[in-house]
Amino acid sequence: MKGRKPQLAADANALDAKIRPPSWLSKHAKVEWHRVAPILIDRRILTNTDLTSLEHYCTAAGQVREMQKIVAREGSVIMTERGPRAHPAVRIQADAMTRARLLAAELGLTPVSRNRPAIRTDQEDDDSASDLGV
Repeated sequence: MKGRKPQLAADANALDAKIRPPSWLSKHAKVEWHRVAPILIDRRILTNTDLTSLEHYCTAAGQVREMQKIVAREGSVIMTERGPRAHPAVRIQADAMTRARLLAAELGLTPVSRNRPAIRTDQEDDDSASDLGV
């Protein structure tokens, strides 16, 4: 997922109706689904093949919130036999933040990902392909 990602363009196969979140998503993940799915549908970039990415994004975003509740309740440091250590929820939260950020960029949910040049369609600039001998 490294490198420059193109801006997502409207898709002819885009979903145009409200979609319900999967029942197995956590409460926080469902809240995120209800927040971002309408945005992606309005932009006409969400297709059936993107639903798994949306599920994964919402799961990661929900996990960030769930871990924050644990850290708020129990603290970010725990005492172990070897002394103070970071609470396991801190590491889980950091990993979930990274996954959520990467998936958000893939779905066009970040300011940077929305401002990248659009993907060219197959029919655009056909003569440039012939210059490459393709």
